Amino acid sequence: MNETKITCPHCGKNIELTSAIKTQVQDEIRTELRGEFNRKYLTEKEKIKREAVEDSQQSLKEMEAQLKSAKDKLVESQAQEMELRKRTREIEDREHALKLELERQLDFERQKIRNDLAEKFNSEHRMKDAEKEKLIQDMRKQIEELSRKAEQGSQQAQGEVLELELEQLLRDKFRYDDIQPVPKGVKGADVIQFVKTNSGMHCGTIIWESKRTKAWSDGWLQKLKDDQRAVNANIAVIISETLPKEIKHIGNLDGIWVTDFKYAAELALVLRAGLIEVSQAKNAMQGKGEKMEILYNYLTGQEFKNRVESVVESFEGMKEELEKERSAMEKIWQKRKMQLDRVILNMAGMRGELEGIVGNALP
Repeated sequence: MNETKITCPHCGKNIELTSAIKTQVQDEIRTELRGEFNRKYLTEKEKIKREAVEDSQQSLKEMEAQLKSAKDKLVESQAQEMELRKRTREIEDREHALKLELERQLDFERQKIRNDLAEKFNSEHRMKDAEKEKLIQDMRKQIEELSRKAEQGSQQAQGEVLELELEQLLRDKFRYDDIQPVPKGVKGADVIQFVKTNSGMHCGTIIWESKRTKAWSDGWLQKLKDDQRAVNANIAVIISETLPKEIKHIGNLDGIWVTDFKYAAELALVLRAGLIEVSQAKNAMQGKGEKMEILYNYLTGQEFKNRVESVVESFEGMKEELEKERSAMEKIWQKRKMQLDRVILNMAGMRGELEGIVGNALP
C-alpha cells in the first residue's frame, strides 16, 4: 500500500494517507474542483450570454436606430425627389406656357402687322379712288353746270353767267386777292383782280374780259389794251369760248393773254405767281429800274409765254389721262355687268332644263 504525506492546513502536521484515502481525497477534490469549475463555467456562461444578449440588444438598437435614420433619410430623400419633380414639372409647364404665350403673341403681332398693312393698302387705294371719283364728280358737276347755264337765256344773259362763273372761280381759287366785278354800264373789263399775298401786300392787277360768242374778233385786243391802261393793270386776259385759229387752248396775242374757260384757273395761277415774283423782286431791288424792266419784259415775253403754255399743257395732259382712266373703268364695269347677266341667264336656263327632267323634286 502506498502512503503519501500531506500537510494539514489547519495544524501544520504531516498526515500520511493510504491509497484508498488518497483516491477518495482526489475524487473529492476532483468533484469539488469540477463543481467549482462548473459553477464558474455556468457563471461565465451566464455572464457571456448576458453580455452577448446585451450586446445583441445594443446592436439591435443601434441597427434599429440606423434603420430608422436610413428610413427617415429615405423618406426625406423621396420627399425631396417629389418636390424636385414637382418643381421640374412646374418649370416645364411654365416653359411650355411661356412658349405658347410667346407663339400666340408672335401670331398676334404678325396678324396685326398684316392687318395694318392691309388697312393701309386699302386706305391708300380708297383715298386714291375717292380722289379720282371726287374729281370726276366735280368735273361732271362743272360740265353739267356749264352746260345748263349755256342753255340759259339770251347771249347777254349767257355772257353775264360766264362773268359770274369767272368771278366765283377767282374768288374760290385766290381767297387772299381782291376780286371786283365791273358794274354794268361802266366801260372796262368784266372783272378786276388785285393780286395780294397772304400778308396783304399788293403785287399787281389783272383784268379779265369774258366773251361768249360764236366768232373771234381781233378788235377785242385793242379794246382790252385801252381798258388795261385806264385802270393801270399789269396783265390783261380774254376768256372766250371761241379762240383764234393760232391758239389751241392758251396763248398771247399782241401782249394780251387769251384762253378758254377750261384753262382759266391754271392761267390765273401762273400769271398771279409771276406778278408776286416780280413784286418781291421789285421790293428787294428798289432803285434798280433796269433789272425791273428786264423782269417785266420777261413776264410779257415769249419765254414766259412758253412756260405758261407748258404748265397749261401739263394740266391738260393730266385731265386727259383722268378721263381715259374713267372711260376705261366704265368699260370694265359694263363688261363685268354683261358677264354677270350672262351667267345668271345661263344658270336660270340650266335650272329650267333640270326641272324639265326631274320635275319639282329639284331642290
